[in-house]
Amino acid sequence: MESDREELLRAMNASRELHEPWISNVTTDEYFDGLLTRVDDARYDVNLVCLLAGGAIAGVINLSEIVRGAFQSAFLSYAAVAGYEGQGLLSEGLQLVLERAFTELELHRIEANIQPANEPSLALVGRAGFIYEGTSRSYLKLGGVWRDHEHWVLLAEEWRANHGRA
Repeated sequence: MESDREELLRAMNASRELHEPWISNVTTDEYFDGLLTRVDDARYDVNLVCLLAGGAIAGVINLSEIVRGAFQSAFLSYAAVAGYEGQGLLSEGLQLVLERAFTELELHRIEANIQPANEPSLALVGRAGFIYEGTSRSYLKLGGVWRDHEHWVLLAEEWRANHGRA
């Protein structure tokens, strides 16, 4: 993944307008170093969405704070790369990540917390089968401001039912 540093940081920097105000701090070496650290940490599953033809990075999809034991849960985060948004690439990548999460990683619950005005992200999780569970007030501090987030969840049994798996 180290070999992807320059391309990913360049892509995230070119995507600032697309990402703001939804996410920040994804254009720095510190951000990438954090991704590298997480690659070998069982509490994280870091994924780049790449084009089959040519391998260009079209986005990032991460599972974080994976909790085992009775919980078997993780948080979902993602970011598209400008120029590739709206083409279904993140949707396709998300389906692959969810399949891995619910089969190989044996998770039971994936949670996504999304700012209410972030319509593309709300549409992405809606298409993937996530269910809206409510709004968390002042959930995350982004850009120096505490922001409300909608709480969306997908359970393994719901995913399996929608994908023909028992």
